[in-house]
Amino acid sequence: MASHIERRKFLVTLGGAAAWPLAAGAQQPAMPVVGFLNSSSPDGYALFVVAFREGLKETGYIEGQNVAIEYRWAEGRIERLPALTADLVQRRVAVIAATTVPAVLAAKAAAATVPVVFETAGDPVQLGLVASLNRPGGNITGVTNLNLEIAPKRLELLRELVPAARVVGLLINPANPTVAEPVARASQAAARTLGLNLHVLNASSEGDFEQVFASLMQLRAGGLVIGSEALFTARSRQLAALALRHAVPTVYQNREFAAAGGLVSYGGQTSDAYRLTGVYAGRILKGEKPGDLPVQQATKVELYINMKTARALGVTIPLPLSGRADEIFE
Repeated sequence: MASHIERRKFLVTLGGAAAWPLAAGAQQPAMPVVGFLNSSSPDGYALFVVAFREGLKETGYIEGQNVAIEYRWAEGRIERLPALTADLVQRRVAVIAATTVPAVLAAKAAAATVPVVFETAGDPVQLGLVASLNRPGGNITGVTNLNLEIAPKRLELLRELVPAARVVGLLINPANPTVAEPVARASQAAARTLGLNLHVLNASSEGDFEQVFASLMQLRAGGLVIGSEALFTARSRQLAALALRHAVPTVYQNREFAAAGGLVSYGGQTSDAYRLTGVYAGRILKGEKPGDLPVQQATKVELYINMKTARALGVTIPLPLSGRADEIFE
């Protein structure tokens, strides 16, 4: 009898310590949990989350059926990421999908034993995430998106669209220096080659956007390039509306920007990078080790043009450019 009571006490204690993540019935094997960590907010990333789930599905995992996903969004407040990561670690997630550079760096710092799959526009070797692209080693692997390499190209595009412009702006987020600084450096070098006077403008929250456009007006800038940044991706619509209202020809990276009235979007196919991140998360759930999975590179580049905005701004889109567009918004 005593041993029966002891055993019950032991099971109760065990249950308290390991109540994670008991599914509906204790008889069912517990569903694996994937942590999804992002420095931005869900509204601007809805399409990418769908792509991530698509990748999981390709490996046989469907959210709510045989895998659970715990979403953690920092809402643009990067300082919240360490606590959000610690929370996921505490919940004993099987793998963390860290999308955006600040999220990846937070996951690397806090999750020494949990497998991490990243999606980043930065260089994973330079960021210290992996030893090499082919052999990541350790508990981290992921997908890189062509955005840093494309930063100078966006400036060239702007020059092509507004050949008379001599003064242009580059928008970066100083709160995310690991992304902002390399983009600023690459863009400054390209500006010198193109004979452009490039002014770097800062915004670390949506509240800074109005001031950015006020500065562009003061500078009499002929155009603006928006640097790759989670905050800007989540606020693509607001930025497109401001650019249109102030009649500033602007180039950014994602489809949503051009769809919402931005002049041109040119960048790596982010949704494909998120899909590949989902595939890797699924493969890790199946037992593969992150250190054995080479870092993948999403190489497809997309070009979107808003013709209605071009007409409103008096910008002539060269025929070869419109011929190359993945989609044209009329």
